[in-house]
Amino acid sequence: MAVKLRLRRMGKKKQPVYKVVVADVRSPRDGRFIEAIGFYNPQTDPATIDIKEDRANYWLDVGAQPTDTVKNLFSKKGIILQRELKKQELPEDKIAAKMEEWTKMREAKLVSSVKKKTSKKSQGGIKKEEQKEDAKPAEPQAVNSEPEVKGTTSEETQAEEKKD
Repeated sequence: MAVKLRLRRMGKKKQPVYKVVVADVRSPRDGRFIEAIGFYNPQTDPATIDIKEDRANYWLDVGAQPTDTVKNLFSKKGIILQRELKKQELPEDKIAAKMEEWTKMREAKLVSSVKKKTSKKSQGGIKKEEQKEDAKPAEPQAVNSEPEVKGTTSEETQAEEKKD
């Protein structure tokens, strides 16, 4: 039996909330599943991800294949990094130190992204006003009074009529 770690859609219309589930490949997306191992809410800012790491590791060890989205969620939670460090057979203290360092970097990124979003929102209105004040009227380009016609020009047609 092929087993996948995938998302199960729940919630209201146009307000999705997902469960991370272990399911047979043959079962439908929102159908029967073996075990629910987590929760994902993309509606919040930042997105809420809650996964039982021990159960996720168990199913990955057994051979369950995560979908691309679930794999991205695992990497955001650090589960993939932790598995890679264990594969390198590093001691537990080094794994814990690297995971601690990774979480600090992750938190710093989240804080900086939140600051960027808030600064863009607050500066967005100011920049638009400054652009309106600083905007100079564009110089009009020389406009050809006669429309361009493909083929013969009016001068050529007049020359041909005189010849006839």
